Amino acid sequence: MSKTAFVFPGQGAQYAGMGKEFYDNFEESKEIFERANQALGFDIAKLCFEGPDQDLSVTKITQPALLTTCMAIYEVLKKNNKDDSVVMGGLSLGEYSALTAAGAMDFETAVKLVYNRGNYMQNAVPLGEGGMLALMGCTDQDAIAFCEDVTKSCGLLEPANFNCPGQIVVGGKSEAIDEALSKTSQFNIRRAVKLQVSAPFHTSMLKPAGTKLKEDLAKINFKKPKCNVISNVDTEYYENDQVIADKLEKQVYNPVRWEECVRKMIADGVTTFVEIGPGKTLSSFIKKIDKNVKSINIDSIASLKEYIELSYA
Repeated sequence: MSKTAFVFPGQGAQYAGMGKEFYDNFEESKEIFERANQALGFDIAKLCFEGPDQDLSVTKITQPALLTTCMAIYEVLKKNNKDDSVVMGGLSLGEYSALTAAGAMDFETAVKLVYNRGNYMQNAVPLGEGGMLALMGCTDQDAIAFCEDVTKSCGLLEPANFNCPGQIVVGGKSEAIDEALSKTSQFNIRRAVKLQVSAPFHTSMLKPAGTKLKEDLAKINFKKPKCNVISNVDTEYYENDQVIADKLEKQVYNPVRWEECVRKMIADGVTTFVEIGPGKTLSSFIKKIDKNVKSINIDSIASLKEYIELSYA
């Protein structure tokens, strides 16, 4: 039996104006934004709809803004979805949207948690001391060997995101990033691009953020997800509520294994991926991972209608 996967984007997908169309047209969406404003104590809806992009790109704002937008769209989709055989996943922050959609925690808990997560991640490494690079056109093995070589010669560099074939993100100390840019040709890396991020996310430099997040996670009574939700850390489904806190803590300072997550879902019968939220980043990764599966993005009312029509066809 073919299955559908609902997948949620991570940081970087945000843009000013996201979610406004849903807020203006659906009571369920409006309610989510209002609940977010109340839980956070500031107007996250205004930031989502009006920006400016500079404010929306601050990690502690980006994370609750994206989660809120994704859940505002999901609530409308849920009402119109007839497919019960659903698997869920998300890239980095998107995993929190997946767990919330699957009922592992309530929305207010999730939105406050990711606001804190963003704060901890932002403050774990002093500004200017760390960074990230996207490596294009290389294998996972080449990226790992490259990081090991740079680490030996001039400071920590580690894989952070295995996104899709030929696109791996690495992160580490600023001096290692600068050195790395001059070494790519020795490791079959076609191109390296420095990313505009404030910290080396998903590397061991973020352990202090994981330690702080662990304290918050310990206070939450998680519930077993209502459907299979895949973890970025070990590419396994959350088998019960007991493992959620541990995996979410580790996710902060371990690489995101998105390509493996997608391959696991496909191996388990997923034939359609529905990306819920701003942008088409995950859809483009999924096409590069396996061009035989169907990938749909929902971030507008038009794309929602298109999906509903396809579902009922």
